[in-house]
Amino acid sequence: MAKIIAVHSFRGGTGKSNLTANLAVATALQGLRVAIVDTDLQSPGIHVLFNIDETITKKALNDYLWNRSSIADTAYDVSSHLKIEGKGKVFLIPSSLNADEIAKIISEGYNVSLLNSGFRRLIKELRLDYLFIDTHPGLSRESLLSIAISDLLIILLRPDSQDFQGTAVTVNIARQLKVQKMMMLINKIPSRIDLLALQEKVEHIYQVPVAGMFRLSEDIAQLGSSGLFCLQYSNHPFTQAIKKVVHQAIIN
Repeated sequence: MAKIIAVHSFRGGTGKSNLTANLAVATALQGLRVAIVDTDLQSPGIHVLFNIDETITKKALNDYLWNRSSIADTAYDVSSHLKIEGKGKVFLIPSSLNADEIAKIISEGYNVSLLNSGFRRLIKELRLDYLFIDTHPGLSRESLLSIAISDLLIILLRPDSQDFQGTAVTVNIARQLKVQKMMMLINKIPSRIDLLALQEKVEHIYQVPVAGMFRLSEDIAQLGSSGLFCLQYSNHPFTQAIKKVVHQAIIN
């Protein structure tokens, strides 16, 4: 049965989209059918990591939410573009970068329940094994829905006091929503911070397991969101950590 994985952070700037994309692609490399939905409608951009020009993607999630398209027509098979061979597939469902579309979402809103039905249709029509949701930071309506329907909620934070406070709110709400399974990823960890001590601190505070820890990386910064790091640097410690999360926490 397909699983829905929501990747969420309370604040922006955590590297959420980058981690979501790399986790999804690393999962597909295991011969699985994966889709990634960009529900950050107010500030979309995960498509940039796939080196896809938004002008090429004629339809976006916004078209589905405004009843201009079926959800399946907004899904783009980017497997060959990423040079993924074999049974593995990656589908990308982007949100529109058009300023008018973003303004319309912000000013008029949309029927959030359409997301739930749309996710289910994607799973069925694309025969997915995993559906990854790149959520909007904070606790917007779409983020709350994504959290509520997820089979696995991955909460991303940095070792930062503001992130710690916001994450506490997310964890409490997720528990109220009776999320089936939660885990933490800690990103952008400075080199001088002791990883084991940090892991113990986070697990003690939230009573949620830490599934992966990622050092602050100049290599990732230099790539500048111009591609999928795990495909370009297969032996890098970041990529090895991504693979560990996939094998131990996602497809176990």
